[in-house]
This record gives sequence, structure tokens and C-alpha cells, in this order.
Amino acid sequence: MGSDSEDIEKTATIEEIRAAGHEPQIELLAHGLADEKTAFRVEAAAIDLFGITSLTNRVRGKNSLQHGRVPLGDLLAFYERRRIDITEPSALIRINRLYHPRLTVMELYDATRGIWKLGKKREQAECAFAIFEGIVREVYEISGWFPAGSTLNSRNLTGFNSDARWEFVGRLTPDELRERYRNGDVSHLFPSGAQNPIKYLNAD
Repeated sequence: MGSDSEDIEKTATIEEIRAAGHEPQIELLAHGLADEKTAFRVEAAAIDLFGITSLTNRVRGKNSLQHGRVPLGDLLAFYERRRIDITEPSALIRINRLYHPRLTVMELYDATRGIWKLGKKREQAECAFAIFEGIVREVYEISGWFPAGSTLNSRNLTGFNSDARWEFVGRLTPDELRERYRNGDVSHLFPSGAQNPIKYLNAD
């Protein structure tokens, strides 16, 4: 079930169609599916086919990395599940709501670095890990934290409430560190049902 904001956007989209003199057409992509698991697979594939920016959905289909459109390298990383242990003071940042395999380098960076509700503990983190469905997609060296929206960003943050939110500025970590961690599995560090997208490691 969609959130209130998703429902509002769907309603606005329908009104735009009607204002242009048309009526929305309802078509069934699939029916008579055996179970909910199959439905989620169809949803993931359809969202990736049309592109999330063409839809009012805020997130990709459930378990889209396993069942949606995905590059081979990402799929291998998911199934190989190379568990890693991180030793640097770090912030692990889950970007499940924003990630897709065709993000540019800058888009992935901006999706990871903000904007987040954080306390002073953020200052202890030296590295930031971009995490999607438990897999490390990229590793950044944090240069500093700044109030949300105060630095140049490729994302459209117009109207976003930035109170008590932060974003970091940084760069890719050295190749040795990236090769050690990228495509590694850190899903064991996030308990089932955990809602907070940020987890600190070695940052006490």
C-alpha cells in the first residue's frame, strides 16, 4: 500500500491526464498469480522496465535486486554474498529508496551523502558506505558534514524540510580500500525489520 504522499502524487497525475482531455486507462499487467511472492517479482520487473522516474512509486519493487532488471555484476555480488568486516570508523548508509544500477557516479554519491537526520556521532565517522539491499555499492572518505541543502547537489531537494538534517562532502576512498569493501555483504549488520537507514561502526 502506498504512502499518503504517493497517493497524492497519483491523484495529481490522474488530474493532469484529465485536464489534457483524456481519461486514465487501466490495464492489467498480470493476473491470476499464484501467490504474493510471484506478484512482487512481476512488480519489480515492471518498475525496472518502465523506469522509476516514469512512475509515482517512490521505491523500486520489493526485492528488485533479485527479481528486477539488474546488471550481471550486481546480481553476482548479491548471490555470492562475500561477507566483510569493516574496521574503519564508518557510517553505513542504506539507500534502498534511491538506488538503481544505472545511477551515474555523481548520482550515487549524492544519494549517499544526504540528507539525513543525524546527531553529533556523525563526526566520528571517517568513511561512508553506500548500501543497497545489504551490498556495499561504494565507499567514500568523509571530508566534512554540512547542513542539508547547503552544498551543490544533483538531486532536486526543493521544498524538503532540512531541519536537523545533514549531508557530507567527500571523495572516493583509495582503490585499495574500495576493492576490499565494494560488493561486500553487510546485511548481517542490519537486524531484520531495522528502520533506521544509518548505522555507525567503530565510531564510539
